[in-house]
Amino acid sequence: MSKKLILQRMLRSKFFMTGAIAALIVLLFTFIGPALTPFNPESNSMLERLTPPDFSKGLNGHIFGTDELGRDIFARLVYGARYSLAIAAVTLFFSVLLGVVLGVVAGYFGGIVDTVIMRLTEVFMSLPSLVLAIAIVAVLGANIPNLIIVLVLTGWTGTCKIARNNVLVQKNMDYIHASQVMGASQSHIMFTQILPNILTPLIITASQHFGMIILMESSLSFLSLGIQQPTPSWGNMIAGGRTFLTICPWMVIAPGAALMVTVLAFNFLGDGLRDVLDPKRI
Repeated sequence: MSKKLILQRMLRSKFFMTGAIAALIVLLFTFIGPALTPFNPESNSMLERLTPPDFSKGLNGHIFGTDELGRDIFARLVYGARYSLAIAAVTLFFSVLLGVVLGVVAGYFGGIVDTVIMRLTEVFMSLPSLVLAIAIVAVLGANIPNLIIVLVLTGWTGTCKIARNNVLVQKNMDYIHASQVMGASQSHIMFTQILPNILTPLIITASQHFGMIILMESSLSFLSLGIQQPTPSWGNMIAGGRTFLTICPWMVIAPGAALMVTVLAFNFLGDGLRDVLDPKRI
């Protein structure tokens, strides 16, 4: 598929354009936001606790209000976005890497190797992701490295099955048989010949999974099993604000809206990439 055709498909896809614009806004908000606020996201100010949103001072004021400890919600929101997106990016990289390697190996070798890897995949897929994550965090402890490990262990299975199914098709192609006859090594065939030809479904799956990782991280932080206070996270901000929901709703509305917009943006982007890269669509 030519670059010109891909660009035309991108411009025609409403899902892709909506997701791309929204994701770009989220990324700009994440990287530029900390420079726009003079407040430290972890500094307490009991004299300013539960201050409602105030736009009279612009960005020098508490435009999203403060929480129960007087911490500026806008500052915590933008710094929390950095943690959420960074954790999601690292998790996505390692979960895709693990899933692709296991899927390619299972599909190419078949037999007992395929059986063992697929049964392991089915075991992980049969367990609810959130329940499995809670159990693992309870054993390992709640901190950011363990959170990433948990998210990787609960997120590699879909990529593994997609990689394996596509390898089963590709390994019977004539170009693979020709490489085998010419004496190419198995690792060369798997990762330099087969893998480039199955990248499209893997890219689509990864882009659709990014938003779900952010949602899972926020869910665990909400349950105090992810990012711990005073480090800001959208999940622990919502958890801290639920006690004051009736009197200070801004404590929940701001991180809740940010989480909703971010997850929707990357889900739309993933659906748009599916439309753009799938030749059967549009």
